[in-house]
Order: sequence, then C-alpha cells, then structure tokens
Amino acid sequence: MDFFLTALIQGLCFSGIALGIYISMKIFNIPDITTDGSYALGGVVTAVLLNHHLQAGLILPAVMVAGGIAGALTGLIHTKLKINALLAGILVMTALYSVNLIIMGRSNLPLNVPTLFDLVKLLANPNQNSLFLIAVFVVLIAFIIGYLLKTDFGIAMRATGNSESMIKALGVNTDRMKITGLAIANALTAVSGYLITQFQGYADINMGIGIVVVGLGSVIIGETLINWFAITSVWLSLAVVLLGAVIFQMVLALTLTIGIDANLLKLVTAVFVLLIVSLPRLNLIKQQ
Repeated sequence: MDFFLTALIQGLCFSGIALGIYISMKIFNIPDITTDGSYALGGVVTAVLLNHHLQAGLILPAVMVAGGIAGALTGLIHTKLKINALLAGILVMTALYSVNLIIMGRSNLPLNVPTLFDLVKLLANPNQNSLFLIAVFVVLIAFIIGYLLKTDFGIAMRATGNSESMIKALGVNTDRMKITGLAIANALTAVSGYLITQFQGYADINMGIGIVVVGLGSVIIGETLINWFAITSVWLSLAVVLLGAVIFQMVLALTLTIGIDANLLKLVTAVFVLLIVSLPRLNLIKQQ
C-alpha cells in the first residue's frame, strides 16, 4: 500500500510539470522541451540553497524565478530571433545542463539538512504527512493558476493560443504573451523539481532527462478525460490535468507491482504515452 502512496505523492509532485505543459502546449500550442532542463534546474537550486541553509521561505521564490528565466529565454529566442519553438526549447534545455552542473558543482547532491517535510509535521506517518503537505501545496498552485487564467490577462493568454491574428488585431502584444506564458510554465515545472528533490532527498544532474514525456502523458490523459466529459470550465480542466499526473504515476506503479523489470520502465512509459495518444485516433477510425 505504501508503494501506491509513494506513487500518489510523486504524481502530485509532478503536477507542476503537468500544469506547465498544459500552459505551453494546450494554451500556446508550443512544444516546450525546456521542461527537461527547468525541472532539473528547480531541483538543483533547491538542493544548493537548502544545503547553504537559506531561509526556507526564500527558496521557493528563488526556484520559481530560476525556472521563469529559463522559460523566458526560450520565449525570447522563439519570438525575437524567430527560431522554431521546438529548437529554441532544445537549445535552452541543452544549455541548462551545463548551468545546472556549474550551480551544483557535481553531478549529484544529497540534502544534508531538514527538508520541507521534516520541518512541518502535521501527521505521525511520514508518507501521509508528505501527502498532506504536497496536496495542500498543489491545491494552492492550481488555485493561483486557475485564478490567473480567469483574469483579463489569462483570457488574453488563451486567446493568443486560439487565434493569434485576432488577438494581435485587438492590440495585444502576442510575443510578450508567449514569453510570459513560457516563463510561467517553466516556473511551475521548476516547482516540481523543488518538491521531488525534497521528497527523494537529493538532486541529480540527470533527473530531468525524459521528464517531458511524463508531463506530456499526464496532460494527454487529462485532455482525453476533458474531451470525454466535455469539460469547459477552466477550474475543472486544471483539476483533470492534475488527476492525469496522478493516474500516470499510478499506472507506472501498477506496472512495477505486476513484476515488469524496472529497467524497462522508460520503455513502458513511452508505450503507455503512445497508447494514450493513439486512443482518440483509433476511435475516429472506427467511426469512419
């Protein structure tokens, strides 16, 4: 049972990535590969600042600013230099690998100080305590993003993704919208690095490799559910995307419990995402 509880906690930790990819891919139609680098950046900044005993209340803002700068750089390269968004993300992600190594000074950095989960103990069981704290954290983040998307600024962001020419004709600076949107998306991704680093007790230079697939799978699961239930509410859409992140981790946990070799987990992840992506198309083929 603890195994699935751990999977649930990991799913909630990855909620930031799911929300970030939802913003970049579903709102702006931008495939943002910066995710791999900004997730690791969030973890690296967290580990270094924690080990330097920085005040806990300053670490999360620092992590979000670092992730936001990474996302803004991708946005600037894409909008100002007119580089393809996919390539812009790959360039920033590649550069972040070296940046993360420079910040950390080594490839792996264990946490030698109490983490968020050690400082706040509301429940006796450590896993249940972590689950409660992360759940509260994720609800707060989702509430802030949901509120943002309901404001005039958020509506302009969504309109930029739906019809860039129309919103540009209304006088909105779409380049600024994309840069800001990518900054927010990667700040959220860095928050996932912040959470998972404290949960697992270390940061690793390779922790971001392939993480975009996890976020992508979570968003696609959420999108499938949104389409099935014809959800139009922003709040419900965000909740379903978060649910997608949890379902994704639960499926991987179930895969391991039935005895599949852990070395094949990446392969299973790729096949699972492929199945989710294919399902809507298979239904369309049947209808034809």
